[in-house]
Amino acid sequence: MRILRTDEARFAGLPDYPFAPHYLNVAPNLRMHYVDEGPGNASPVLMLHGEPSWSYLYRRMIPLVADSGHRVLAPDLIGFGKSDKPASVEDYSYDRHMAWLTSWLEALNLENITLVCQNWGSLLGLRLAAAHPQRFSRIIVGNGMLPTGENRVPAVFTLWKAFATHSPWFPVGRIVQLGTERTLSKCELAAYEAPFPSPEYKAGARAFPKLVPVSGTDPSSEANKAAWRVLETWKKPFITCFSNGDPITRGGDRYMQRRIPGAHGQPHITLRGGHFLQEDSPEDFARIINDALKGERAA
Repeated sequence: MRILRTDEARFAGLPDYPFAPHYLNVAPNLRMHYVDEGPGNASPVLMLHGEPSWSYLYRRMIPLVADSGHRVLAPDLIGFGKSDKPASVEDYSYDRHMAWLTSWLEALNLENITLVCQNWGSLLGLRLAAAHPQRFSRIIVGNGMLPTGENRVPAVFTLWKAFATHSPWFPVGRIVQLGTERTLSKCELAAYEAPFPSPEYKAGARAFPKLVPVSGTDPSSEANKAAWRVLETWKKPFITCFSNGDPITRGGDRYMQRRIPGAHGQPHITLRGGHFLQEDSPEDFARIINDALKGERAA
């Protein structure tokens, strides 16, 4: 496996991203970057990004939650952000992503976690919580799901998958803009492109759409069904925080509210915005997290 590492200079001076870098090896010669802000002895809030973003997506939420007395951790998935990037699309699989993230979680020995996840952060995070339920105290999902291949996928996802697989042009900043209602600045668009100095760095971003299970025969379908069997017994708080303008995950919030016991009676909310609600409604999203964590601060 050939590993690429983005030069740190590409991340210099990013707007609203003053966070000190932290690194951890999650496999031999494979380094994962993460943000770690707020009191180190507070219960962790784990913010998982998706496709094709990185921890920069949460930049406006991290200080709001950390300043409320919580420890916020936002890793860059392997292939994204400041984390290392295997150079071939074939280097990425759902199981490998799970193994890398699990290695990071166990190395930090995180417990009493509040999971905040969106997009592929949900596909990985919900699996992670189901595999390690003793480490998680609550889950907050925004514009995300855990598909098993049993339900029909939206036509827009089929088009996105074809584009990611076959298009010679893969403009990450513009892709994020398409999923965001507000207009991103030139500096923000450049920040989303920063991890990818050339096309070969984008293998992980191109790989993700093909890894979503769209039929019951997909390699990850059975593992996701097993995770759902755990989630169907999940009685700890489970909160959905979807946006009103996402054609990909629309309706997933109600589906999870019906199936997951911990969702009953929770303050589910719909926020304004597109797929990347962290860009469109960061203050409201952060407030939902802080409200859910009232009473849980560093001793």
